[in-house]
Amino acid sequence: MFILAGKPLALNRAFTTPDETQYPRNGLRLATPQQREAIGITEQADPPSWDQRYYWGYDENGELIPKQLEDETITPEEGESYTQTGLKTLHINQTKETANKLLAPTDWYVVRKFERDIDVPVGIASYRSDVITVSGQRETLISNVTTVGELKGLYESSTVGVGSTATIQPPAMPNWPSINN
Repeated sequence: MFILAGKPLALNRAFTTPDETQYPRNGLRLATPQQREAIGITEQADPPSWDQRYYWGYDENGELIPKQLEDETITPEEGESYTQTGLKTLHINQTKETANKLLAPTDWYVVRKFERDIDVPVGIASYRSDVITVSGQRETLISNVTTVGELKGLYESSTVGVGSTATIQPPAMPNWPSINN
């Protein structure tokens, strides 16, 4: 990352120095390290990245700051108490929403059965049962985690080495069924 007067500079963007000298958008790319130094541009390592779905960032010790896992009731000095939703509840709600979206195209079979007593085809009934089962399995796995790292691990696999395709541990989450199976 390039820094000028304490502010980061974006590549491929025009910039102006504190003495009002303007440079074109390719100025950083074309300048040599000596030219950048003469302008007052320094280079430093990019800050470490983190998975923003699970962490707030890094603390002063370089440790990841996990987001809230469990729901928490907040009682402000003024106003009414409220529940701050944790990651587990968010993931369970997303699982239920996905299950409902997967079931919705076949809901009419159930309505037809109820209204006209026409049987639901075996493949459709099996698919619906599988969706409900997988949803329950996923919700249980999410409910049982005790750390943000464990929750993240439910969705991600581990691999051997950089750029490797050898999987050490596949994601723990069961796959959603396909209606075409």
